[in-house]
This record gives sequence, structure tokens and C-alpha cells, in this order.
Amino acid sequence: MTKLKAGVIGAGVFGAHHAFKYRMDKRVELIGVYDLDPERTEALAETLGVRAFATMDDMLDLLDIVTVACPAQTHASACAAPLEYGKHVLVEKPICTSTMEAQLLVDIAAQQKLVLACGHQERLVFEAMGLFDAPEAPTRIESVREGPWSGRSADVSATLDLMVHDLDLALHVMGRQPEKIIAQGRAEKGKTADSIDARLAFGGAEAVFVASRVAQARRRFMRLVYPSGEVNVDFLARTFENTTDFPLNADFASTPKGSDPLGANVSIFIDAVLGNVERPAVTGAEGMAVLELALQIDKAAGLPSIS
Repeated sequence: MTKLKAGVIGAGVFGAHHAFKYRMDKRVELIGVYDLDPERTEALAETLGVRAFATMDDMLDLLDIVTVACPAQTHASACAAPLEYGKHVLVEKPICTSTMEAQLLVDIAAQQKLVLACGHQERLVFEAMGLFDAPEAPTRIESVREGPWSGRSADVSATLDLMVHDLDLALHVMGRQPEKIIAQGRAEKGKTADSIDARLAFGGAEAVFVASRVAQARRRFMRLVYPSGEVNVDFLARTFENTTDFPLNADFASTPKGSDPLGANVSIFIDAVLGNVERPAVTGAEGMAVLELALQIDKAAGLPSIS
């Protein structure tokens, strides 16, 4: 079988994660990496034993698939180039930083009949648990995603950096956009929200989100309240408590999706490119829906989404 030739745009933490996943997949040959920072490009390429490219165009000429894992404000241009080259793209979250840019990417991918996937990996955790098969819709969602300041992803708000994970889960569970948004945020390190709270109304249901990148400790959990009970998920411990009768998988953390959602997302992206599955785990259009909601939350809080 001819292997897919893969590359990674962005040599930071997540770019390295994606590159290692490609290198471990027998269906793929990792060709190289590209980053605006030549030293970082060289360092990652040397670690992986692949080529460090001086320009994006030089790398794209040799590829079939590419991961975009550079800063969020550069996602639009970094995705548009490979799509226009006829390459399939997996872009880390958020898909980009404006709905106009996101729509352009979705349109190019559709016109070129290419796979455009987005890196909302937490959805695979819920799939592994079996939560998407629940026979009831939640009446309330409470989500907290916090951590200390690291300086990473400071080009966008905590909404676009952190809260998007939980917004994607809520949209998928609720099956629609909210009718009302109330939000308040606080900027400490720059112009965008470093901590933000949002309350969303979905008809008779409510979802409350808290995100912060200036908290004292890391916390990642979600509480879903159903008519028949509750499901409390700890994303860090990879555990949950369930008082409903839903037949959830208590061993989900031992499954490929539960133990390594990023790796599973990359694998499903490859499957979609090869035609083994109909679609990637999260499509570009779904990534755009999450982005649109995140931008609305920042707007409701009266704060910009990009620095």
C-alpha cells in the first residue's frame, strides 16, 4: 500500500504531538515539519528524524495530508494554502479566528473534495464513554476548564483557547445553538479574556461554562444533569460518576479514544482521507459552529477574541 505523505505546520507542543502520531501510523510517511521559527523547526525535525522545511510551499509540494498546529491567528492562511494545493487538512482548535475565514476554508475544502478536520479531541472522550448515545438530553450542563498561566495561546482569548472544547461538547449534546448568551470576563495579561464565565440558554435547558488560564490549579470537569440523574466527568483523572441508568463505559479510559483522544482524532482523519470512514471526528463545519459561538461569548463579555 502506498503510504500517505504527511507534514506538520507548527513546531510547538501540539505540532510535535501530531508529528509523533503520524510517525507511529503505518499508513503514513512523515515527510517533515515547517514553522516560522527556523530553530524550533530544526529542533523538532532532528528529534523526529525528518526534514525541516524553510518554506511552507516547499513542504506542501511533497504532501498528501497536513496538520496545522501554529498559533490560532495564523490558522486561516496556514489552512488555505494546503487546501488550495489539494491537500487534506487537520487543523487544531480553534479552526481560525473569524467566521468569514472559517467559511472560506469550509468552502475551499468542499470545492476541492478534501477532508477538513478540526482538533476538538474531547468529543472522542464522550464517544468512548457512550454519552452521545444517552436516551435523554441534559437539562443543565456545568463546565470548568482552568489552569495556571503558561503564556501559550495568548494570541486569542481563553474562550477560543480553552472553552471551545466544552462548547463543542455542549453543541453536540444539545444538537443546536443557544438562544441566549450572558457572559463576563477579565483580562489580566493582555486585551483578551484570561478568565471568562458564560451562561447559555438552550430552550428549557441551561449551560454554564467557566474557563481560565490564570487559575491557581488545573481543573477540567463537566457536570451533566438529566431528568433521571447526573453524569460528572473528570477529564484530568479520566473518570466519571453516573447516577443515571445510562449504560456508560466505565472502562472508557482504556479504549483508544479515551486514553489517547488526539491520537484517535489523527487516526480517524487518516481513515477519512483513505475513504475508510465517511467523515473525520469533527468536521470543518462543526469547528466553525464552535468558533461562531465562542466569538459571540467574547462579544457578550465586551472583550476582543484576538490580541
